[in-house]
Amino acid sequence: MSEATVLDKVIKNVRLVRPNHPTVEQLDLGIKDGKFACIERDICGDRAKDVFDAQNLLGFPGVIDSHMHVGIYQPLDKDAATESRAAAMGGVTTSLNYIRTGQYYLNKGGPYQDFFPEVLALSDGKFFVDYGYHIAPISGQHIDEMQWLFEEHGISSFKIFMFYGGYGLHGLSDKQNFFLMIEPEERYDFAHFEFIMRGLTKLRERYPEANDFISLSLHCEVAEILSAYTKIVEGDRNLSGLRAYSAARPPHSEGLAIFIASYLAHETNCANINLLHLSSRKALDAALMMDVAFPQINFKREVTVGHLLLDVDAPTGKWAKVNPPIRSRADVEYLWQAVSNGQIDWIVSDHACCSAEKKASLQDPDNIWLAKSGFGGTEYLLSGVFSEGSKRGLSYNRMAEMLCWNPAQRFGLLEKGDIAIGYDADFVLFDPNESFVVRAEESESQQGYSPFEGMELTGRVKSTFLRGNLIYDKGQVIGSPCGQYLKRPYGVSPKAMA
Repeated sequence: MSEATVLDKVIKNVRLVRPNHPTVEQLDLGIKDGKFACIERDICGDRAKDVFDAQNLLGFPGVIDSHMHVGIYQPLDKDAATESRAAAMGGVTTSLNYIRTGQYYLNKGGPYQDFFPEVLALSDGKFFVDYGYHIAPISGQHIDEMQWLFEEHGISSFKIFMFYGGYGLHGLSDKQNFFLMIEPEERYDFAHFEFIMRGLTKLRERYPEANDFISLSLHCEVAEILSAYTKIVEGDRNLSGLRAYSAARPPHSEGLAIFIASYLAHETNCANINLLHLSSRKALDAALMMDVAFPQINFKREVTVGHLLLDVDAPTGKWAKVNPPIRSRADVEYLWQAVSNGQIDWIVSDHACCSAEKKASLQDPDNIWLAKSGFGGTEYLLSGVFSEGSKRGLSYNRMAEMLCWNPAQRFGLLEKGDIAIGYDADFVLFDPNESFVVRAEESESQQGYSPFEGMELTGRVKSTFLRGNLIYDKGQVIGSPCGQYLKRPYGVSPKAMA
């Protein structure tokens, strides 16, 4: 860049945390047209229209929360606005949201050619961070629409909810078609999952240049195991709360589902598989075994900040109910060991805002079986990983890889996930020494409670920038929603621009 070039903004005195780098360096950032234009020591402030002093805070790339939900428990447009404010508060600058037809979300069935334009219309102008969607093909018709979704809307990632074969969102269901809003003759079962995989393989064959970014994500639990164990556990008076819910959806149900999904991927040559929210030792061991059994499949493994911070003895109880369940402390520590060993590819929030009024039963508020599943937490993603990861010797750069770089590369966000010339100027100023106690009343989320309530975390987001614009600073979300919808693959690889 020419010395004469006028920059829009210079961020001075940043201790830069970058993925794929071994150290933290103190540098200045020059931004022009929403991109990082120069990264140097002592950029002259006279070159910029605006100068911001980072005061030697850590500078992380904007976090990519690649597993969120909007519109499950409240209208999508309202959810997008409030929960993306929470994302900005937590240093998240890109939100990738899972969505499907059927009950919840828009409460509509039918083709995605009718459904998804409505999703985009409701989203437009509501997000405070950049956003995209993963789509679940629920009916046979949706498999035929995968090519259209990719070509027209840049949807390159799809999802299977394996437990929906016999379960609804919250429990046993003998009305699967009613819940999923599919025709009476259709089945959401292993055969349907196979055909989704075959459809994805065809899509990758049609677009070889996008092969690395077209993937399938799976929620791995087997409905038959859940059904059998729920009946047993509900009758066991020695189990209650989160322990009971974990026992009713046992870890080996996750492991079995991973085995089935992996073999189907092998059978269909579905090469890019994302194993979502692994919650237990048995699930992780199954995932690692499948990596060895089918080396031609590019498996990625995900965990959530909830499964890393909470265990079955969490004092917040029902507020921490989620699928798959919060597990034992031994499982939590096993997941952290996998994070330290490099066996986990990315960490997410699985944010699904469920207000207190909807979460707990009004008639029996302490009944774990009647509580809704899911909770928010995107605002604590970076702080939670930093706080507990630092205790376990996790490097800042490795955190940046799991929270930023790895999901960007998998999901085709080619100008996000790093602080580098040509990338979107998404970044977070972070104080590694400031501790705080989680209080739901201080969150930008509309949830009204937190499963992390009362937990002390060390490391706090101070400022969040989206494409060079300050969207969160000094405890406040700033300005109007400026998030953009991201068609994927998004952007041109900066290496190709050189």
